[in-house]
Amino acid sequence: MKVRLRLRAVLLLLVCVFAGAPSALAHVGSKDVFEEISTGGYKLFVTVRMPTVIPGIATVEVRSAGAAVSEIHITPLPITGEASLHPPTPDLMVRSKDDPAFFTGNLWMMASGSWQVRFAISGANGDRTSSVPVPAIATSVLKMKRGLGIMLSVLALILMVSMAGIIGAAVREADLKPGLVAKGGRRRRARVAAAVTFVVMSLLVWTEIRWWYVAAAGYTGDLYKPLSVEPVLQGNILDLKVSGFTAQNITRSRLNNDFLPDHGHLMHLYVIRQPEMDAVYHLHPALVGPGDFRLALPTMPAGEYKLYGDVVHANGFAETLVASVTVPPGMVGSTPGVDDAVAAVQPLSQGMLGSTSALPDGFTMVWDKQPELKANTAYVFHFTLLDAQGRAANDVVPYMGMAGHAAFVKTDGTVFAHTHPEGSAAMAAMMLANPGSDMGDGMTGDAMGSMPMDMPMPDAKIPNTVEFPYGFPTPGRYRIFVQMKHSGTIETGAFDAIVQ
Repeated sequence: MKVRLRLRAVLLLLVCVFAGAPSALAHVGSKDVFEEISTGGYKLFVTVRMPTVIPGIATVEVRSAGAAVSEIHITPLPITGEASLHPPTPDLMVRSKDDPAFFTGNLWMMASGSWQVRFAISGANGDRTSSVPVPAIATSVLKMKRGLGIMLSVLALILMVSMAGIIGAAVREADLKPGLVAKGGRRRRARVAAAVTFVVMSLLVWTEIRWWYVAAAGYTGDLYKPLSVEPVLQGNILDLKVSGFTAQNITRSRLNNDFLPDHGHLMHLYVIRQPEMDAVYHLHPALVGPGDFRLALPTMPAGEYKLYGDVVHANGFAETLVASVTVPPGMVGSTPGVDDAVAAVQPLSQGMLGSTSALPDGFTMVWDKQPELKANTAYVFHFTLLDAQGRAANDVVPYMGMAGHAAFVKTDGTVFAHTHPEGSAAMAAMMLANPGSDMGDGMTGDAMGSMPMDMPMPDAKIPNTVEFPYGFPTPGRYRIFVQMKHSGTIETGAFDAIVQ
């Protein structure tokens, strides 16, 4: 039994040499989480770099501001369920010797699902706790290096030959008196025993290889895949039929009828014309049946459109559903909804957009652009809304409860991320992860959770600036769409970025 278990462990590594790395992208190529935590006078800019395999190690980076932080402990645990009530021992983050405001740490994510990273903060303002929701999903099968695979293959062969030699020696000499040499029939029996042992070991290895391929196929079958969407356009009525996903491991399955409202809507749908990205819409379909979202499209220019629909499941797991639809010429649309944003921008082929975006009503939006942008680096992107006279707009109000919304979209369609001023995590997931905790501005998770999410936020005047924490996952050209609201007008600024 021990030999079988050892072989299984070796083969688990060995057969990985032949495993591929299928592509499956969570949240459309932007797996890392960027979030800003404000609690008890502490302000943390958090980056959680999630692994592509589960179990796997997540890397956590924190830059602190506000009240002085002495230490931070981090803990991984599910957002919901019994396991969320029994957290493991927390890990202490390591403070940088060169930068006392910068902390790093690593966490094992042991299972797929909707997880959180809990931060226990100690410092000048006492102890505080806050959590950031993260999606723990397997998106690839790691491929073993060829050299290591060859080495393990040789070791497996040595193990088989050694076992045959041990059995042969035992048959030949186990009960032989000291000083005597095995002869005749004893030696023949030893050779037969060694040969039989080698055959048995070969069959055992073959059985374990078959077991491993079955296990690997099961793991591959459970790799993250967004819920499938079938768009049907009749007139200007777009019907999105969402199918649930059933994994071989039932705990990784996802439903199509357990969605939570986020900023007052069950889905935030970005509709972007391809390939020029010169028309963009931020729309909000209504759920009319299990997995059936529907909306009346506004008037749109004809063409092929990419659809990105953000939803949040009841356990806090957020994902982006992707599809495409063709809008025919002459489609007569409906009046956009109160929270819907509509914009026409310069086509990609006409060159790069600058750091100033001219808006239809004479307003402008300005990006405080970084001189150089690099992939896999966390940034805070600042945008300012100016009125028709170039002054700070003094009538800015919340847009669906936030200072603004932003979408970072790679021009080849491989990356899409819908973010908010607090970060890339969905507010519905943040509330699940922080029940009763201070969510900023005196609002608690419980209090926000008790508010009717379909009720608009008060139109209180807010500053004319907004910032979004985010990091580009891969190099290339990106288009950034930013929505802010002043009086009753929703503005969409568009900006281009080249990421090194």
